[in-house]
Amino acid sequence: MERYTFLPVLGRILLGFPFLMSGLSKLGAYAATVGYITAVGLPAPPLAFAISVIFEIGGGLLLLSGFRARSASLALAAFSLATAVFFHHNFADQNQMIHFLKNVMMAGGLLQITYFGAGAFSLDNRIARTSTHKVSVANA
Repeated sequence: MERYTFLPVLGRILLGFPFLMSGLSKLGAYAATVGYITAVGLPAPPLAFAISVIFEIGGGLLLLSGFRARSASLALAAFSLATAVFFHHNFADQNQMIHFLKNVMMAGGLLQITYFGAGAFSLDNRIARTSTHKVSVANA
């Protein structure tokens, strides 16, 4: 299994990068994004915009670095499911159905990270190794 230690970092990149790009693209399209949020009837569209940008950019960066990956992936899984329900519920439109299913699948992958962790190539793993080393040195 040692030869597969790169897979968790690849998975985090494949899940985190689209969130980061989506959040950054929202920064360049404030009016359009707030208009879309308004059109679906969510309250406080400017606040919803800010929350979505924070979740997408912050969560994407946390996943890419593998820092607090379990918490970030759980939050992004909830965000993905909420986005699917509130923005992609018109199943008569095939494009909306595809987006709904994409968000549900992303939530599934994110929940895998929540359960299994960030993997060997992550800040979480590096921090855990460092703190374990400090404890073993202190007990020696």
